[in-house]
Amino acid sequence: MTDVIVRIRGLAKSYRRGGQSVPVLEDLDLDIRSGDFLALMGPSGSGKSTLLNLIAGIDKPDRGTLEVEGVDITRLGESDLARWRASHVGFIFQFYNLLPVLTALENVELPLVLTSLGRRERRERAELALSMVGLSDRVKHYPSELSGGQQQRVAIARAIITDPTLLVADEPTGDLDRVSAGEILDLIGRLNSELGKTIIMVTHDQRAAERAHSIVNLEKGALVRAT
Repeated sequence: MTDVIVRIRGLAKSYRRGGQSVPVLEDLDLDIRSGDFLALMGPSGSGKSTLLNLIAGIDKPDRGTLEVEGVDITRLGESDLARWRASHVGFIFQFYNLLPVLTALENVELPLVLTSLGRRERRERAELALSMVGLSDRVKHYPSELSGGQQQRVAIARAIITDPTLLVADEPTGDLDRVSAGEILDLIGRLNSELGKTIIMVTHDQRAAERAHSIVNLEKGALVRAT
């Protein structure tokens, strides 16, 4: 874990609330190394989810630079940014974001639909991703037929199917019981240790954060401590 994969300098972001500009992040500097498992922590409104969205290319900053593998994504236009996101970022959400009308296999396959891959190869990759998260026996099940932990495993399989540069996780255990949360954190940890995935995770849970290699604490849009 030597090379810096995400380099952030002077990053600032504010939002409009009524007629006022409300700062969320202010002149933030941060380096994230390739292969790191980083936890972003802080109270509500501290800017951690905003920072995650900026790193993932979901949102754009007001100023500053944000380089991923040497590419300053703040300079990309909307169409180029969308293509970059599809190739480089895998998303894991608190509430899974699975489509209820699709099976587990079809949900995992979804990020590949707009690629040049044929149907057979898409299915084979989706099956492999589901086997990696321990759900080979659930490929034909719909989300409503799966437990919360199983749904999150499907979401993780969907996140890794494009072999992304970054895995970003927004409260991935926030909707799970303690046992299921532990299993999901074990899985995320294996993706980091065995596949070398760089993982950035927002969490309120200190126990979840302790699974990470390093912890960044935000308060009122500023970096207050990194461990």
